[in-house]
Amino acid sequence: MLVGLLGTIGIALPYPVLAPYFIDYPANDLTHFMGFHPKILLGISLAIYPLGLLVGSIYIGALSDSFGRKKVLLITLVGSVVGYGLTAWAVYVESFIYFVLARFVTGLCEGNISIARAIAAELHPDIDRTRALSLVYAATYTGWLLGPVIGGFLMVYGVAEVFLMAGLGMLLATILVMFLIAQDKEEDIDNTSFWRSIRENNSLTLLKHIDIRPIFWFYFLYSMGLNAFYDFYPVWFVDYYQADGKVISLATVCLTVVMILVSSTLVARTQVKYGEIKAMLAGGMVLSLLLLIQPFSSYHQAFVIFAIIGGAIAMTNGMVPSYLSHYFGHLGQGKVMGLQTSTFCITNVIIAAVGGFVSVFDSRWILFLGAALVFLAVISLWRNRQSQFIMMEKVKAP
Repeated sequence: MLVGLLGTIGIALPYPVLAPYFIDYPANDLTHFMGFHPKILLGISLAIYPLGLLVGSIYIGALSDSFGRKKVLLITLVGSVVGYGLTAWAVYVESFIYFVLARFVTGLCEGNISIARAIAAELHPDIDRTRALSLVYAATYTGWLLGPVIGGFLMVYGVAEVFLMAGLGMLLATILVMFLIAQDKEEDIDNTSFWRSIRENNSLTLLKHIDIRPIFWFYFLYSMGLNAFYDFYPVWFVDYYQADGKVISLATVCLTVVMILVSSTLVARTQVKYGEIKAMLAGGMVLSLLLLIQPFSSYHQAFVIFAIIGGAIAMTNGMVPSYLSHYFGHLGQGKVMGLQTSTFCITNVIIAAVGGFVSVFDSRWILFLGAALVFLAVISLWRNRQSQFIMMEKVKAP
């Protein structure tokens, strides 16, 4: 939980910094590289990090299956510290090329969130699998809440200093892993060669298994809809309520606080009582309906809807890794958690590109699109529920 919290704070710290740095700060060689418009350079800088995260999430979790959780987690955490340090240095020397490369390296290494989830899943039965994963998610949501706030306060000390503080957070996470996480057992490491593991044992190879495809397509469509909401609800607030950063931050707080509460208190109980499939179907349907009615809400109603949306997201987000870990963990916990993370990253890239064009016409349409995609995810899982129940029974059978 602490690694997840500190890691996410490190990721989220720079978010409120980049846009003002590129657009409002005095011109320099980094923000006006080769005469390009600062917004174009900002777009490249924002895109390069999730691209690195996508590549890292495909391979890092699977590599931890082959070479050990602690070893790979330590290496990637050190890589994150170096990445943040290089980013700060690039700001000092005003080099856009070094800045972009440093952001890619940082994103590549921070695909290690899949390892943290794999470690949590493997605490079962000492700690219930769903309970452990939901607590890790609660810590992650807390990081997304605290990171931008801390970054906003630290910005007065300088942009480079914000990245240095993010690196300091990752260094603390590295020390925690070094001293507090148990060493991998020899029998848990298969010693596959590095390049063979990269080629044959990455997360995408899981899609060869027919049984995992229904949950993959559910999560793919669901994540597309969820990212449509995440990426464009600030645009909707600005377009229809002329909201400033404080209003958008307040809406985000309403969303995130409920996500933390639901993830830490209700997800595990719901899984025990109803099972993952029913909870995913219910959470997805509620989210789809809320995204559909949100554009018609009044200013004050929007905050209430945001709070309920947070609960629906936390419920579904908590069930997906629990289901993957429970029924496909034998294929490699790191690998299945990496598949979830990489799917989320892929859909983020797709919806950001498509949503930008859609929102030009009307920001409400991207929210409607999000509602439709989540509804399609629910329909997809509903149609395949019987095959999933049969597969689940086979796994439970002695």
